[in-house]
Amino acid sequence: MAMSVLLAVFMLCAVIFSIFHGTTAEMSAGLLGGAKDAVSLVLSMAGVVCLWCGVVEVMRRAGLMEKLADVLRLPIGALFPESKKDASLRGDIAASVSANLLGLGNAATPLSIRAAARLHDISGRTGEASDSVCALIILGSCSIQIIPATIAAARASQGAASPFDILPAVWIATVAGCASGIVSGQLLKRVWK
Repeated sequence: MAMSVLLAVFMLCAVIFSIFHGTTAEMSAGLLGGAKDAVSLVLSMAGVVCLWCGVVEVMRRAGLMEKLADVLRLPIGALFPESKKDASLRGDIAASVSANLLGLGNAATPLSIRAAARLHDISGRTGEASDSVCALIILGSCSIQIIPATIAAARASQGAASPFDILPAVWIATVAGCASGIVSGQLLKRVWK
């Protein structure tokens, strides 16, 4: 509600200023151009997101998610103690983590929601998130991205000659962000108890 009110206030101010400055034609052209660019960007990115969502589904059906869950058993077990006893939960968390590793925030969201719901059910808490749900949210928010597919698609749609030339910077930034997020979450978990 507050964001819609804020957006309405910004739009009203823009209209008022453009009337006073005599730039209503430029404002109208900017609005229409921005809408056109937004639709073009969404359509160009939709193909890449669909491709990688399909790759994640093929990985799941081929049993690669279970293998990835086994590879990630130690870090997942350390962050999510509940997953040590439940291989299915570990698979859900691994699917969410692997979608984030591929830079598919859109595909990772439903996987993360399913894993968070299972973690919440296991914790038995009502009205508040467990430590494991918070850790999953942290991992989803500041995940390491090996292949930043969404960013590369956005760069390609804007005419970048080499959309993946940002890989070293993405790797450094996402590893640093994920490490600081996990450390902060673990510290705050101890402080709040």
